[in-house]
Amino acid sequence: MAAIDCGTNSVRLLIADISPESEISDVTRQMRIVRLGEGVDQTGRLSPAAIERTRVALVDYAADIAGAGVDAARMVATSASRDAGNAADFRAMVLDTLGFAPEVITGDEEARLSFNGAVRGLTAEAPFLVVDIGGGSTEFVVGEKDVEAAISVDIGCVRMTERHLRADPPTPEQVAAAEEDIAAAVDRALAAVDGTRARTLVGLAGSVTTVAALALELPEYDPKRIHRARVPAADIAKVTADLLGRTAEQRLRYPVMHPGRADVIGAGALILRIIVERAGMDAVIASESDILDGIALSLA
Repeated sequence: MAAIDCGTNSVRLLIADISPESEISDVTRQMRIVRLGEGVDQTGRLSPAAIERTRVALVDYAADIAGAGVDAARMVATSASRDAGNAADFRAMVLDTLGFAPEVITGDEEARLSFNGAVRGLTAEAPFLVVDIGGGSTEFVVGEKDVEAAISVDIGCVRMTERHLRADPPTPEQVAAAEEDIAAAVDRALAAVDGTRARTLVGLAGSVTTVAALALELPEYDPKRIHRARVPAADIAKVTADLLGRTAEQRLRYPVMHPGRADVIGAGALILRIIVERAGMDAVIASESDILDGIALSLA
């Protein structure tokens, strides 16, 4: 099976074998930072440069999919593609490049796919609150074995950086404005899904896993050590304050930092910190299994 997740900040590929018991065995898992949603919050449109960056990544992915001889493939496009007035141009490019069209899914469907990917095989106290912090939006899902409630809100690391954290490093006033914006959205989301009744918080996507890697003080990005790591609230607050106090160039000096994430990781960490606080959690479990796994499972 081949699964592609195209979000606001990155486009990712998973090619995997899936057993009759729904066990996923990776053939390849890749990520490219393409910043498809760059400027969408202000202009309402995908820029030609962003569409071209995404096309270049998809050309390589198409070759990998063809070489693997997959039985089925699915591409899901999320926040930036939902918001853009010229999303038809993006869909036409994908169809021409991959030979099949992307599915521009709703926030609810995005949340459900993320939940299914994240909780598979997780041994922790239920119910779970799963949060997927993306570039343009964050999904909140509550459930035990199945989704019980889900909502998507327009806070993400790219969107909050472009809207509020414009200085490098951001000023205290910018951080305060971002905190107010994020907290209002988080409170609205938690109320909609009854998130405070959850017993375990699970965090997905690059902002969460990067914060986890920094909290663990890893010498390099190591998915095996990050996956299912428990990161205490105090460590999240410490890492967030550190990131917001540094320039993008200084953040790049961390060996776990992806070059395409350095300018937006402060906003991503801030979103995570506020979710932990507002949900009344003492820690987050970081997960490397996410919407990609959910897409692959949906094909099986």
